[in-house]
Amino acid sequence: MSIVFVNYRTGDGDAVAALLEHELSGRFGTDQVFRASKSIAPGSRFPQQLITAVRRCHVLLAVIGRHWFEPRKPGEQPAIEDPADWTRREIIEAFESGAVVIPILADSPRFDASQLPTELAELADCHYRRLDMRNSYADLARIGDDLAELVPALAKLDSRRKEPEGRPAKDGRERVGRLRMRDGVGAVGGDLSGTVINSPRGPIHTGSGNLNSGPQFSGDGMGVQYLDGGDVRDSRQQFGGVSGREGGRDR
Repeated sequence: MSIVFVNYRTGDGDAVAALLEHELSGRFGTDQVFRASKSIAPGSRFPQQLITAVRRCHVLLAVIGRHWFEPRKPGEQPAIEDPADWTRREIIEAFESGAVVIPILADSPRFDASQLPTELAELADCHYRRLDMRNSYADLARIGDDLAELVPALAKLDSRRKEPEGRPAKDGRERVGRLRMRDGVGAVGGDLSGTVINSPRGPIHTGSGNLNSGPQFSGDGMGVQYLDGGDVRDSRQQFGGVSGREGGRDR
């Protein structure tokens, strides 16, 4: 059964309840968050479904809208005073089953026990959270964080769970010893540095200085130095006193 039960009154906070359930379902998994209109299949006997879900939940979020304490119609008692009111019944069941009850104030002021029937008086003692539509992103994140701290099972399912300390981050730039290879040459990142050569197919240069492979010729026009496999030979020539420089720049 679901770990979190979203309690609300139709016509007063139901839109907020839907937003809350949607956010928490995305974070912890849809099966972990119960909201009547989403979680009860068509044709099911909803009274039994509601009572069973409340009794098995770990946390009940009681969404309290602006008109939560008011009568449904003029001259009637407030709905919260009606023993048949499902919002009231669900909260009472949650208290009796030992679930944690968190009031979620949605555009509603704080309240005290004097505004509640005796059966719900302890709701005033429960620490509440606000869900303001103008600050919904931060408020929803905070409520989700609260649930992850309260219920270890939710913490394990949390899609926003942080990586444990000491564990390499997902960004490859921060990984140690990650080797990327291409055409036989790989750069080692992280705490290591240097170049790794894998299956070279010809002369490869990995340091400073010139790379000599096969016959090489060098000189300034007055003489030529010939190198071949470590054999060095000099040949000096004279061409009318003209040096091997052109236009004052090295070729």
